[in-house]
Amino acid sequence: MRILVASDTHGDFQTLKRVVLSQPTADVIIHLGDGEEQADAIKMMFPNKMVVNVKGNCDWGSTLPMVEIKNLEGKKIMATHGHLYNVKMGYLEAIYAAREQQADILLFGHTHMPFTDYDDGLYIMNPGSCHGSYGTYGILDITKAGIVTNVIKVH
Repeated sequence: MRILVASDTHGDFQTLKRVVLSQPTADVIIHLGDGEEQADAIKMMFPNKMVVNVKGNCDWGSTLPMVEIKNLEGKKIMATHGHLYNVKMGYLEAIYAAREQQADILLFGHTHMPFTDYDDGLYIMNPGSCHGSYGTYGILDITKAGIVTNVIKVH
């Protein structure tokens, strides 16, 4: 299963749409906040795809959850924007929260800095900001052979 992971679109629907169109094999799109309206538009535009969205610190008045736990392909994914866990000060709080949830994969945004890591059974990815010509997004592949995380520059 291929999952497209985006975050921090901050009103840039055109870039998000271009990214989704560039990854036609992605069955799931996870938006990690600060772009609720763009994620909602993607839901309408691509009704055949599962779209998961969490609340970011700039999603004013949003009723979205701050954390979403999804089980996909037998793997538990914890998705959050990251501000709840102070990720701009370090990733430990978010990692501890993911471990408490017994997650296999931790996805967060907020810092606008792309990051991938593997830490003792936990895959960690921040796709960066999917905004503008210098934007980035993430691809998460879950296969029988394992999990692969990649950050890709927007073209």
